[in-house]
Amino acid sequence: MSWVEIAALIAAIAFAALVIFLIIAIRKATEILNDVSKIAEEANNSITVITKDVDHLAIEVEGLLNKANTLVDDVNGKISKTDPLFTAIGDIGVSVSEVNRSTRDLAHSITGKAVKKSKSSTIGKIGKTATALNRRRKEKKDLQNTDITIY
Repeated sequence: MSWVEIAALIAAIAFAALVIFLIIAIRKATEILNDVSKIAEEANNSITVITKDVDHLAIEVEGLLNKANTLVDDVNGKISKTDPLFTAIGDIGVSVSEVNRSTRDLAHSITGKAVKKSKSSTIGKIGKTATALNRRRKEKKDLQNTDITIY
């Protein structure tokens, strides 16, 4: 064999080895691309399912929000209807304070003495004043039923 033939044989063996390695690499690349294709298909299926689920959830959430808005509007309407009640309660508190002050002034003018301020509640003070006024009314009624004239 000549040197040219030996060189051609080495080149042919190298070329065959190169082709074998290329075939192996192409097969591996094909397997990888098949796996990627399967993963992409599964991802697309998952996205489709998730999209459908999200659409259903969005519809349900929208319905719940509409119901919640209706409920809040209803509660606001009912609360606005109770505003006069709380205004009236506040007015009653003011009136009770004024009655308390008036009864204190009345008691002061009747007895001529300063009425001691106690630590009892306003309602208790009103009750005491009412009792005192009732007692005085009974005394005047009893005096009217007698034959004695008081000038």
